[in-house]
Amino acid sequence: MMKRLSLLLLLTLLIASCQNDDETIDPIDSPLSDKTSTYAGEFLQDYITLTCKVAQTTDGFFPTQAARAYGYIGVTAYESVVNGINATYRLEGQIDGMPEGSIPDPDSNLKYNWAISCNAATAEMMRLMFDLNLSDENRNEINSLELDNLAALSIGGNQDVIDRSIAYGLSIAEAIYEVSTTDGGHESYLDPFQLPYDLEIDDYCWVPTDNTLNPLSPYWMENRSFISGIIESSQPGEHIAFSTDPSSEFYGQAFDTYQQVTEFNADEERTIAEYWADDPFATCTPAGHTFSIVNQLLGEANATLEKTAVGIGMMSVAENDAFISCWKSKYDYVLIRPVSYIKEYIDPDFETTIGTPPFPAYTSGHSAEVGAGVKVLIHLFAEENGDYIFTDLSQLQYGFSARSYDNFYEMADECALSRFYGGIHFEMDNSKGLDLGFAVGDAVLNDISWPDNIQ
Repeated sequence: MMKRLSLLLLLTLLIASCQNDDETIDPIDSPLSDKTSTYAGEFLQDYITLTCKVAQTTDGFFPTQAARAYGYIGVTAYESVVNGINATYRLEGQIDGMPEGSIPDPDSNLKYNWAISCNAATAEMMRLMFDLNLSDENRNEINSLELDNLAALSIGGNQDVIDRSIAYGLSIAEAIYEVSTTDGGHESYLDPFQLPYDLEIDDYCWVPTDNTLNPLSPYWMENRSFISGIIESSQPGEHIAFSTDPSSEFYGQAFDTYQQVTEFNADEERTIAEYWADDPFATCTPAGHTFSIVNQLLGEANATLEKTAVGIGMMSVAENDAFISCWKSKYDYVLIRPVSYIKEYIDPDFETTIGTPPFPAYTSGHSAEVGAGVKVLIHLFAEENGDYIFTDLSQLQYGFSARSYDNFYEMADECALSRFYGGIHFEMDNSKGLDLGFAVGDAVLNDISWPDNIQ
């Protein structure tokens, strides 16, 4: 912390000579701080891009841990600028674990540069979220981005305002980090499999599908969500009753997966399965894929800092809470994966299209997170029916061709189907996962008060 502060101090001293040091503010006759909407959002979008790289290359950041990190980074960025939008919409007092009075207030008699506050807050929360496993390379990239942004955002500014804004941003990050330490997921990247955990043993139960012998994050549903009661309000109910009878509905679900992989998959279906695989450490996880999409679309829209912060803030709550609720259903039912069922009861030589992740089947994490995410995307960019023409460029970095869509729900359906094409989920995992995600996304938009008419 001291080293980073000294770097910031050195830079601010170097640029101080070109600042307007005689600026005075009349708190009655002139507006104190420029609105958040007067700043460009590109620098915050750059942090989300960097978060993808850091999540991919940091040990311990599986899908659950990555969604949580994105969640707190985005909430912090939003809270650092909301007073420049409308303080009525602060998340303090709205999300669980962040009661009124837990987040510092800016001094209403002083001027702030909200972009500089956001820059300091976002960089600090990135360091804190990946903290003990953060590589020197990634830490240096965060520091470098922070300093470059500060230099650009400080041009022509008053030094007292710059210093005050940095301090305020850091205070926001530190306060929200303190909130995060009590949510149940603190430093979970050090023990992502949350051992010890006793596996249930029954014919219907999950069993290891490869050399990973323990399921991921079996207590994740005990984490505090951002939206109070989100688990209860979004659970999709029980899956089709387990059975090994070839005439049963459950057997039919397994046979459909088997037949899709062995008979019906063509190049397009295999491409879709691989495109949406979003494997941790090979990519920046499912949540990272969805964040990359919203980030790209914000950039293409030349979104202001206001719209960028609101969009990232909404997506942060959605992705964090979707994984918590999804993991509740996963470990309530600990349902066997298709590959295990098919090899036992249909075809011992069956192979999936993509690798099966190490946790129970019902419900699909991809379906849940994309379902929540598209509700945010529709709110930001589309009408209620989800129509929006766009091309997802996020996977070019991994060697895939871009994929284009006419509708956000179409994209969500493709993402969910990808797990069926991959042979790693039953159809019910995906359809019920989407239902869960849609419920979370609706709660994000309806249970939290966000700014209207964002610019």
